Amino acid sequence: MLLASSRPGSYHRQAYEPRRRHRDECHEAGAERAPTPLSTTKSVAAPPRTPSAFYALKPGGWRDYWTLVHPPYTAWHLSYVLLGAALAPAPNPRIVLGALLAFGLAVGIGAHAFDELRGRPLGTRIPTPVLTALGATGLALAAVLGIAASTVVGSGFLALVLLGVLLVAAYGFEIAPFHSDLGFALAWGAFPVVATAYAVGAPPLSTGLAALGAALLSLAQRRLSTPVRALRRRTVAVTGQIRYRDGSTQPIDAPGLIAVPEGALRLLWPAAVLMSASVLGARWL
Repeated sequence: MLLASSRPGSYHRQAYEPRRRHRDECHEAGAERAPTPLSTTKSVAAPPRTPSAFYALKPGGWRDYWTLVHPPYTAWHLSYVLLGAALAPAPNPRIVLGALLAFGLAVGIGAHAFDELRGRPLGTRIPTPVLTALGATGLALAAVLGIAASTVVGSGFLALVLLGVLLVAAYGFEIAPFHSDLGFALAWGAFPVVATAYAVGAPPLSTGLAALGAALLSLAQRRLSTPVRALRRRTVAVTGQIRYRDGSTQPIDAPGLIAVPEGALRLLWPAAVLMSASVLGARWL
Protein backbone atom coordinates (compact mmCIF):
# COMPACT_ATOMS: atom_id res chain seq x y z
CA MET A 1 0.00 0.00 0.00
CA LEU A 2 1.27 3.51 -0.93
CA LEU A 3 0.90 5.98 1.98
CA ALA A 4 0.60 9.69 1.22
CA SER A 5 1.74 10.73 4.67
CA SER A 6 2.45 9.35 8.05
CA ARG A 7 -0.09 11.78 9.66
CA PRO A 8 -3.83 11.44 9.19
CA GLY A 9 -5.43 14.24 7.08
CA SER A 10 -2.13 15.56 5.66
CA TYR A 11 -3.12 14.60 2.14
CA HIS A 12 -6.24 16.73 2.24
CA ARG A 13 -4.30 19.71 3.58
CA GLN A 14 -1.64 19.36 0.87
CA ALA A 15 -4.31 19.09 -1.82
CA TYR A 16 -6.22 22.13 -0.49
CA GLU A 17 -3.18 24.36 0.01
CA PRO A 18 -2.61 25.25 -3.72
CA ARG A 19 -6.27 26.10 -4.17
CA ARG A 20 -6.23 28.33 -1.10
CA ARG A 21 -3.10 30.14 -2.28
CA HIS A 22 -4.66 30.63 -5.72
CA ARG A 23 -7.83 32.04 -4.15
CA ASP A 24 -5.89 34.46 -1.93
CA GLU A 25 -3.76 35.66 -4.86
CA CYS A 26 -6.86 36.29 -6.96
CA HIS A 27 -8.51 38.14 -4.10
CA GLU A 28 -5.47 40.38 -3.61
CA ALA A 29 -5.17 41.05 -7.33
CA GLY A 30 -8.85 41.90 -7.52
CA ALA A 31 -8.50 44.25 -4.57
CA GLU A 32 -5.64 46.03 -6.30
CA ARG A 33 -7.61 46.36 -9.54
CA ALA A 34 -10.84 47.59 -7.84
CA PRO A 35 -11.47 51.21 -8.79
CA THR A 36 -11.56 53.82 -6.07
CA PRO A 37 -15.17 54.85 -5.33
CA LEU A 38 -16.00 58.33 -6.62
CA SER A 39 -16.75 60.91 -3.93
CA THR A 40 -20.31 62.15 -3.92
CA THR A 41 -19.32 65.39 -2.16
CA LYS A 42 -19.26 68.41 -4.48
CA SER A 43 -17.05 71.36 -3.72
CA VAL A 44 -19.01 74.56 -3.72
CA ALA A 45 -17.16 77.76 -4.49
CA ALA A 46 -17.70 80.56 -2.01
CA PRO A 47 -19.80 83.39 -3.42
CA PRO A 48 -17.82 86.50 -4.38
CA ARG A 49 -17.66 89.03 -1.58
CA THR A 50 -19.92 92.01 -2.18
CA PRO A 51 -18.46 95.40 -1.18
CA SER A 52 -19.88 96.67 2.11
CA ALA A 53 -21.16 99.84 0.39
CA PHE A 54 -21.28 101.27 -3.12
CA TYR A 55 -18.45 103.67 -2.23
CA ALA A 56 -16.33 101.05 -0.41
CA LEU A 57 -12.90 100.34 -1.86
CA LYS A 58 -10.92 97.12 -1.78
CA PRO A 59 -9.82 96.46 1.84
CA GLY A 60 -6.30 97.41 2.82
CA GLY A 61 -4.10 100.47 3.24
CA TRP A 62 -5.41 103.98 2.71
CA ARG A 63 -8.54 102.59 1.04
CA ASP A 64 -9.84 101.45 4.42
CA TYR A 65 -9.84 105.03 5.69
CA TRP A 66 -11.83 106.22 2.69
CA THR A 67 -14.42 103.52 3.31
CA LEU A 68 -14.47 104.28 7.04
CA VAL A 69 -15.45 107.91 6.51
CA HIS A 70 -18.51 107.01 4.35
CA PRO A 71 -17.89 110.05 2.09
CA PRO A 72 -21.37 110.32 0.48
CA TYR A 73 -23.26 109.91 3.75
CA THR A 74 -20.92 112.18 5.70
CA ALA A 75 -21.39 114.88 3.04
CA TRP A 76 -25.16 114.33 3.26
CA HIS A 77 -25.23 114.93 7.01
CA LEU A 78 -22.88 117.88 6.80
CA SER A 79 -25.39 119.42 4.40
CA TYR A 80 -27.72 119.76 7.39
CA VAL A 81 -25.10 122.03 8.96
CA LEU A 82 -25.36 124.25 5.88
CA LEU A 83 -29.16 124.13 6.08
CA GLY A 84 -29.14 125.22 9.71
CA ALA A 85 -26.72 128.05 8.93
CA ALA A 86 -28.87 129.22 6.01
CA LEU A 87 -31.79 129.87 8.40
CA ALA A 88 -30.04 132.96 9.81
CA PRO A 89 -30.21 136.29 7.93
CA ALA A 90 -26.42 136.78 8.07
CA PRO A 91 -24.61 133.61 9.22
CA ASN A 92 -21.06 134.13 10.42
CA PRO A 93 -18.73 132.27 7.98
CA ARG A 94 -16.30 131.37 10.77
CA ILE A 95 -19.07 129.80 12.83
CA VAL A 96 -20.29 127.85 9.80
CA LEU A 97 -16.81 126.57 8.95
CA GLY A 98 -16.23 125.64 12.58
CA ALA A 99 -19.53 123.74 12.66
CA LEU A 100 -18.64 121.87 9.47
CA LEU A 101 -15.27 120.87 10.92
CA ALA A 102 -16.75 119.85 14.27
CA PHE A 103 -19.48 117.68 12.77
CA GLY A 104 -17.03 116.23 10.25
CA LEU A 105 -14.76 115.14 13.10
CA ALA A 106 -17.56 113.88 15.33
CA VAL A 107 -19.74 112.14 12.76
CA GLY A 108 -17.45 111.44 9.81
CA ILE A 109 -14.55 110.13 11.90
CA GLY A 110 -15.56 109.63 15.54
CA ALA A 111 -18.91 107.90 15.13
CA HIS A 112 -17.80 105.81 12.17
CA ALA A 113 -14.65 104.64 13.94
CA PHE A 114 -16.65 103.58 16.99
CA ASP A 115 -19.16 101.83 14.74
CA GLU A 116 -16.41 99.88 12.96
CA LEU A 117 -15.18 98.62 16.31
CA ARG A 118 -18.52 96.80 16.73
CA GLY A 119 -18.04 93.74 14.55
CA ARG A 120 -16.21 95.37 11.60
CA PRO A 121 -19.31 95.94 9.43
CA LEU A 122 -17.19 97.61 6.73
CA GLY A 123 -14.59 94.84 6.74
CA THR A 124 -11.64 97.22 7.12
CA ARG A 125 -8.23 96.10 8.30
CA ILE A 126 -7.57 99.18 10.43
CA PRO A 127 -6.05 98.01 13.74
CA THR A 128 -8.33 98.23 16.75
CA PRO A 129 -6.05 100.67 18.65
CA VAL A 130 -6.06 102.98 15.62
CA LEU A 131 -9.85 102.89 15.37
CA THR A 132 -10.13 103.61 19.09
CA ALA A 133 -7.73 106.53 18.79
CA LEU A 134 -9.57 107.92 15.75
CA GLY A 135 -12.92 107.73 17.48
CA ALA A 136 -11.74 109.33 20.71
CA THR A 137 -9.66 112.01 18.97
CA GLY A 138 -12.38 112.95 16.50
CA LEU A 139 -14.98 113.30 19.22
CA ALA A 140 -12.62 115.18 21.55
CA LEU A 141 -11.58 117.70 18.89
CA ALA A 142 -15.22 118.28 17.98
CA ALA A 143 -15.98 118.98 21.65
CA VAL A 144 -13.06 121.42 21.86
CA LEU A 145 -14.38 123.30 18.82
CA GLY A 146 -17.81 123.43 20.40
CA ILE A 147 -16.42 124.80 23.65
CA ALA A 148 -14.49 127.42 21.71
CA ALA A 149 -17.67 128.40 19.85
CA SER A 150 -19.50 128.83 23.17
CA THR A 151 -17.17 131.70 24.02
CA VAL A 152 -18.56 133.51 20.98
CA VAL A 153 -22.23 132.45 20.81
CA GLY A 154 -22.88 132.07 24.55
CA SER A 155 -22.48 129.55 27.34
CA GLY A 156 -25.88 128.02 26.55
CA PHE A 157 -24.25 126.38 23.56
CA LEU A 158 -22.33 124.10 25.95
CA ALA A 159 -25.50 122.10 26.56
CA LEU A 160 -25.68 121.32 22.84
CA VAL A 161 -21.99 120.36 22.81
CA LEU A 162 -22.52 117.92 25.65
CA LEU A 163 -25.63 116.51 23.98
CA GLY A 164 -23.73 116.04 20.72
CA VAL A 165 -20.94 114.10 22.43
CA LEU A 166 -23.47 111.83 24.15
CA LEU A 167 -25.37 111.21 20.91
CA VAL A 168 -22.26 110.24 18.96
CA ALA A 169 -20.96 107.94 21.69
CA ALA A 170 -24.34 106.31 22.31
CA TYR A 171 -24.99 105.70 18.62
CA GLY A 172 -21.46 104.46 17.91
CA PHE A 173 -21.60 101.93 20.74
CA GLU A 174 -25.14 100.86 19.77
CA ILE A 175 -26.82 101.93 23.00
CA ALA A 176 -30.60 101.73 22.86
CA PRO A 177 -32.70 103.70 22.04
CA PHE A 178 -30.13 105.93 20.33
CA HIS A 179 -29.04 103.22 17.89
CA SER A 180 -32.40 102.96 16.12
CA ASP A 181 -34.18 104.48 13.14
CA LEU A 182 -35.63 107.30 15.22
CA GLY A 183 -32.36 107.83 17.09
CA PHE A 184 -30.51 108.08 13.80
CA ALA A 185 -33.03 110.56 12.39
CA LEU A 186 -32.79 112.84 15.43
CA ALA A 187 -29.04 112.58 16.05
CA TRP A 188 -27.78 112.63 12.46
CA GLY A 189 -30.53 114.70 10.86
CA ALA A 190 -32.23 117.09 13.27
CA PHE A 191 -29.33 117.78 15.64
CA PRO A 192 -26.89 119.30 13.11
CA VAL A 193 -29.63 121.71 11.99
CA VAL A 194 -30.54 122.72 15.56
CA ALA A 195 -26.96 123.13 16.80
CA THR A 196 -25.82 125.20 13.81
CA ALA A 197 -29.00 127.29 13.71
CA TYR A 198 -28.55 128.13 17.40
CA ALA A 199 -24.91 129.08 16.82
CA VAL A 200 -25.77 131.53 14.01
CA GLY A 201 -28.87 132.95 15.69
CA ALA A 202 -31.61 131.53 13.44
CA PRO A 203 -35.29 131.95 14.48
CA PRO A 204 -36.75 129.02 16.48
CA LEU A 205 -39.76 128.28 14.25
CA SER A 206 -37.71 127.99 11.08
CA THR A 207 -35.16 125.92 12.98
CA GLY A 208 -37.83 123.48 14.17
CA LEU A 209 -39.34 123.01 10.72
CA ALA A 210 -35.95 122.52 9.07
CA ALA A 211 -34.90 120.09 11.78
CA LEU A 212 -38.07 118.08 11.23
CA GLY A 213 -37.38 117.97 7.48
CA ALA A 214 -33.81 116.82 8.05
CA ALA A 215 -35.04 114.13 10.47
CA LEU A 216 -37.52 112.82 7.90
CA LEU A 217 -34.84 112.74 5.20
CA SER A 218 -32.51 110.87 7.53
CA LEU A 219 -35.30 108.45 8.39
CA ALA A 220 -35.85 107.82 4.68
CA GLN A 221 -32.12 107.26 4.27
CA ARG A 222 -32.20 104.71 7.08
CA ARG A 223 -35.19 102.88 5.60
CA LEU A 224 -33.43 102.62 2.24
CA SER A 225 -29.97 101.72 3.50
CA THR A 226 -30.90 99.10 6.11
CA PRO A 227 -31.96 96.34 3.64
CA VAL A 228 -29.04 97.24 1.37
CA ARG A 229 -26.57 96.79 4.22
CA ALA A 230 -28.10 93.42 5.07
CA LEU A 231 -27.77 92.23 1.47
CA ARG A 232 -24.23 93.49 1.05
CA ARG A 233 -22.77 92.47 4.39
CA ARG A 234 -24.68 89.46 5.73
CA THR A 235 -26.47 87.68 2.89
CA VAL A 236 -25.04 84.42 1.50
CA ALA A 237 -27.58 83.68 -1.24
CA VAL A 238 -30.82 85.06 -2.69
CA THR A 239 -33.30 82.81 -4.50
CA GLY A 240 -36.79 83.21 -5.91
CA GLN A 241 -38.70 84.78 -8.74
CA ILE A 242 -41.47 87.26 -9.48
CA ARG A 243 -44.41 85.84 -11.45
CA TYR A 244 -46.51 88.37 -13.36
CA ARG A 245 -50.14 88.09 -14.42
CA ASP A 246 -49.23 87.52 -18.06
CA GLY A 247 -47.30 84.39 -17.06
CA SER A 248 -43.82 85.89 -17.42
CA THR A 249 -41.30 85.57 -14.62
CA GLN A 250 -38.35 87.57 -13.39
CA PRO A 251 -35.60 86.05 -11.23
CA ILE A 252 -34.86 87.64 -7.87
CA ASP A 253 -31.20 88.18 -7.07
CA ALA A 254 -29.11 90.32 -4.75
CA PRO A 255 -28.03 92.92 -7.36
CA GLY A 256 -31.65 93.48 -8.34
CA LEU A 257 -32.75 93.94 -4.74
CA ILE A 258 -29.89 96.35 -4.10
CA ALA A 259 -30.28 98.41 -7.26
CA VAL A 260 -33.51 100.30 -6.48
CA PRO A 261 -32.91 101.52 -2.89
CA GLU A 262 -29.23 102.14 -3.52
CA GLY A 263 -30.03 104.00 -6.72
CA ALA A 264 -32.23 106.33 -4.68
CA LEU A 265 -29.45 106.84 -2.12
CA ARG A 266 -26.97 107.70 -4.87
CA LEU A 267 -29.33 110.47 -6.00
CA LEU A 268 -30.41 111.76 -2.60
CA TRP A 269 -27.03 112.55 -1.08
CA PRO A 270 -25.85 114.97 -3.82
CA ALA A 271 -29.35 116.46 -3.97
CA ALA A 272 -29.24 117.28 -0.24
CA VAL A 273 -25.74 118.77 -0.53
CA LEU A 274 -26.61 120.92 -3.56
CA MET A 275 -29.85 122.28 -2.10
CA SER A 276 -28.34 123.17 1.26
CA ALA A 277 -25.24 124.72 -0.29
CA SER A 278 -27.32 126.78 -2.70
CA VAL A 279 -29.61 128.10 0.05
CA LEU A 280 -26.64 129.10 2.20
CA GLY A 281 -24.87 130.59 -0.81
CA ALA A 282 -27.88 132.86 -1.36
CA ARG A 283 -27.14 134.45 2.02
CA TRP A 284 -23.59 135.33 1.09
CA LEU A 285 -23.54 135.88 -2.64
